[in-house]
Amino acid sequence: QVQLVESGGGLVQAGGSLRLSCAASGFTLDGRAIGWFRQAPGKERTGIACISINGRSTEYTDSVKGRFTISRDNAKNTVYLQMNRLEPLDTGVYYCAAAQVCHSMGTATTVLYNYWGQGTQVTVSS
Repeated sequence: QVQLVESGGGLVQAGGSLRLSCAASGFTLDGRAIGWFRQAPGKERTGIACISINGRSTEYTDSVKGRFTISRDNAKNTVYLQMNRLEPLDTGVYYCAAAQVCHSMGTATTVLYNYWGQGTQVTVSS
């Protein structure tokens, strides 16, 4: 089965950290840009970070800049999202997905990504 599998979510207090992993199953991440997305309760899924095919270019939505870092290890077929200084507004289900290139952050470009996983829940308590 070709899909991405997210892991690493959990419950954390505000100010804490989590590292999410996005592992590919049934295909290789080589040659694909990978995005991370968040769906907060009652809201649309929106892009928050993306890393280019070679890992040299990254993009972030304004609300996570300076706090989150996206990285990739193609040898392990995995992309990571290091999340520091977490805030209650970061609560949601986090997904990763693949595309040919990174697209602009937001909700409208989610349709340009493929191989969505089941997501991992992140809950930040105040």
